[in-house]
Amino acid sequence: MEQITQAFILAAGRGKRMLHLTDDKPKPLVRVAGKALIDYNIDHIKETGIRECVVNLCYKGEMIKQHLLSRKDMKFIFSEEDEALETGGGIKNALPKMKRSPFLVINSDALWADERGSSLLSEMIKAWDGDKYDMMLMLQPIELAFGVKANGDYLLVNHKPVRRRDAETKAPYLYGGVLICHPRVFDHEPEGKYWLIDIFDRLQQADRLGYYIHTDKWFHVGDPEATQIAESYFSK
Repeated sequence: MEQITQAFILAAGRGKRMLHLTDDKPKPLVRVAGKALIDYNIDHIKETGIRECVVNLCYKGEMIKQHLLSRKDMKFIFSEEDEALETGGGIKNALPKMKRSPFLVINSDALWADERGSSLLSEMIKAWDGDKYDMMLMLQPIELAFGVKANGDYLLVNHKPVRRRDAETKAPYLYGGVLICHPRVFDHEPEGKYWLIDIFDRLQQADRLGYYIHTDKWFHVGDPEATQIAESYFSK
């Protein structure tokens, strides 16, 4: 089994729905309970023993770079984008700087608690099977998700993740902005700007999409109201 020794934090976006909170800073540097969002991500990564993290940058990227370079507990590799290439394009663009082995990917606005004493990322790494999967999504039960709409993204059908296709279908799980990915996923993907969701669908069809269900609280810090919800929780 190939070792997972790198992580990737998606940090290039503007975060427009954060309104005034991202006027003077990029979204990954928005603070929740006195700590920048990206530092929560890095602290979770550190718990797995991973010490190398790729971060893609665009909007106010220099601020993120300076912030991270003040940390000496992780080696950072920066992938700079002239225009934000979104989730799929951003990863594809960074691959030449990375190892040819599976890696963790985290959205910088995904925030979660490891209240039960087990590390989500470590558990996902343990569950990863690169022979069976090309990608494995963290799925979040909707009843344990905060700062999000009332419907999810995925159902499980015969123990396989199936993305919801219409508003009427009730889906019990959200995609929680955390995944494990093998670089081979991108071998035939284009350069440029695109999202991961088309890759999720392709892998679902090919029966190469795995999942891991997180059983603790999770927060999407996507707008000022959701930021306040997370602030109330993490301040405790």
